[in-house]
Amino acid sequence: MSADHSAADMPARPGMPGDFLVLAVNPGSSSTKVGLFRGAQPVFQETLYHPAQQLACYARVVDQEEFRLSAVQELVQAKIQGLAAAAQPGDAPIPALAAVVGRGGLLRPVPGGTYAVDEAMLADLRAAVGGEHASNLGGILACRLACWWQRHAGRPVPAFVVDPVAVDEMAPVARITGWPGMLRRGRCHALNMRAVAREVAARHGRRYEDLALVVAHLGTGISLAAHLNGRMVDVSDPNAEGPFSVDRCGGLPADRLVDMCEQHGTAAVRRRLIHEGGMFAYFRTRDMRHVVAMAREGDARARLLLDAMAYQVAKAIGGLVAALGRPADFIILTGALAHARELVEAIGQRVRFLSVAPLEVVPGERELEALALGALRVLQGQEVARDYAAEARRMEEQLADFSRRLAESGPPEHTSPGRMIP
Repeated sequence: MSADHSAADMPARPGMPGDFLVLAVNPGSSSTKVGLFRGAQPVFQETLYHPAQQLACYARVVDQEEFRLSAVQELVQAKIQGLAAAAQPGDAPIPALAAVVGRGGLLRPVPGGTYAVDEAMLADLRAAVGGEHASNLGGILACRLACWWQRHAGRPVPAFVVDPVAVDEMAPVARITGWPGMLRRGRCHALNMRAVAREVAARHGRRYEDLALVVAHLGTGISLAAHLNGRMVDVSDPNAEGPFSVDRCGGLPADRLVDMCEQHGTAAVRRRLIHEGGMFAYFRTRDMRHVVAMAREGDARARLLLDAMAYQVAKAIGGLVAALGRPADFIILTGALAHARELVEAIGQRVRFLSVAPLEVVPGERELEALALGALRVLQGQEVARDYAAEARRMEEQLADFSRRLAESGPPEHTSPGRMIP
């Protein structure tokens, strides 16, 4: 049976809102995660791994579109065939696919939320307007998969992205730097951060929109965000500032960074900052399990560098609590490195007095689930899908106006940490 035929043959039936079927796809640097969700419950979740030698054949991330698309289609075909074969008489039929959702990439700055994939978004993802990143394939694959399904099922299937990497909700005061015209950007692991923040809030019977939180995503890149009443009012961009991570330098002394650019050229320095820094620069590995094992075995250098990473994360958390203007209701650690007990304990010792409640640790990531839930909120009418082109244009105009006013004589109008650009 062909993949096209299997997609069309999924039995369609009306269902309750919680019965919506959503396909989620999350492309990473060396893998593509795929999940099918019936309401909030996973039908299946699987990771497709892509060998380095296969990826090396492609000059740009977007060039991987066709081979990743084929891999996902083959997986979905096989899973649907397996579900059909395992069905028992009397089982409720699988509902028709309601939407496809992908991880949002390095788009133009936009507020958080669920966005309908449109031509403007696809053009920006293909052009890599915010830089090359595997997540740029998320919206592209979601659109291609929705069209594939729609073509053979004979009915519209919407495509979405949720809380893309480019989400920027920073308070005006947090954007300002010491150089007029150079504003800080709000890029971070918005999707997973917001998902775990909602999870922790629900676990304690609270509304995410009512809380003051600091969330630290500890992954290959480390980003942090201050969440105030449902908005990320300040962040630490993993590619530009904050703690060093697995292979990113984090914040560096500006004068010596200029010296590096003069000595090695900006292209080489940019590569080192984002791909060859952090723990990789010290140990020539991106496998943090190796570094943790060395520290456990008594390697003084590994222990010192783990402590330095914990110190910098804790220091960044402290700064973001100050940005909230009140003690945090919760401080949350998430991401793959939150599995490292030594790192988590070292951070916890330094930040234990900064929040009302004990430190919350949510290891790993919830990105597939967060994608599905974002699509479900739209399908269920809890949210309205945002218009990417309109939101990006509005944000661009606001940032340009804000930058222009900063450059004018006289002090800019004061704005509170929780207020967006006027």
